[in-house]
Amino acid sequence: MLATRIRQKDGIFYFVNFKARDILSRVKFTSRFYFEGETIEAEADEDDPIAKFIGSVERTEKAFQRLLSRRKVREIVNFYESAETQPAIPGTVLLFSEDVLKFRPLGQYQSVGDLEDPKSGFLIIDGQHRLAGLHFYGARNESLLDHIEVPSVIFDGKTGDFAAEMFVTINSTQTRINRSHLVDLLDRISRTDDETRLAASLVKKLYEADSSPLQYKINRLGGRSRQEKWILQAELFNEIKKLIIQNDKLFMKDFRGKTDRAFELIADYLKAVRSVMERIWGANDRYKFTSSVTLKALIRVLGDLTLQEDLIAKWRENPSPRVFERVIAGWADLKDEFRSEGFYERFPAKGQIERVRVIEQRLLREVH
Repeated sequence: MLATRIRQKDGIFYFVNFKARDILSRVKFTSRFYFEGETIEAEADEDDPIAKFIGSVERTEKAFQRLLSRRKVREIVNFYESAETQPAIPGTVLLFSEDVLKFRPLGQYQSVGDLEDPKSGFLIIDGQHRLAGLHFYGARNESLLDHIEVPSVIFDGKTGDFAAEMFVTINSTQTRINRSHLVDLLDRISRTDDETRLAASLVKKLYEADSSPLQYKINRLGGRSRQEKWILQAELFNEIKKLIIQNDKLFMKDFRGKTDRAFELIADYLKAVRSVMERIWGANDRYKFTSSVTLKALIRVLGDLTLQEDLIAKWRENPSPRVFERVIAGWADLKDEFRSEGFYERFPAKGQIERVRVIEQRLLREVH
């Protein structure tokens, strides 16, 4: 395929002008899979070809794209069909291949030449909905595909993390996208600071580890999840990152390079909370103890506890939930304060931010 090679700093990428039919035959549609225990109800409708297409899209843990939206694809198809005079796809789509693609310059034109096709097709960094819409537009108007050209930028020979980084950069600055989806990719971004990377890794382990009291209770999909969730991943990430920054010495020096150790500390604390508050843990239909506002307050209390060097020293000597159970045993008497009925009156505040602080202060009063 004819391509223009572009050099920027130490990087090389390519510009290719594809015929619509050609690009559709070269790309793979994927979406991110959220591990065992998570279910995604595809927008399935046996009589809707777009829904069936979305349901058939490969889902893999290695992908970074969010699940395709049937509504958005349908809107784009409608735009293509109504755009008679204006360009259908004026902006470039970004493609990625893990293969190192051979480029053969044409004669004296060192920047223009023949670029080989990847062995396994292209992943789509940006433009997945536009290309899905083009697929259905072509199904209805096959003869018109030869009259549509799609400007494309191709990156090759990098790692999957590079594609994820491009995706996060694009969608965190231009597109309104569920921030929890972006948090799921932060530990793969090369420019991420150490605190952010550690926080992302810890949230991931809290979601998927069998030893985590929050396993599968963290909402990574926004409104797409069909299981009971207690807190948005982005909200938990923010609190974990604050915890790390609050006790930088513990997490970034003592635990540096020891993500499992940091996770063990947080998990033991949450196990202690679950044990002390066993009667209301997870009973979100009657209590608001494992609701997002209280969970955020609980993480902030942990931040205060980690600053007690004697307490952390005891945990280091004998890591177990019992170390924390002894200091929060008084919380068992607070059970009724977290009843759903009258909860907001018992913890009055102007908004959730203030209510988190009010709950934190109430819990701290019973810490011994």
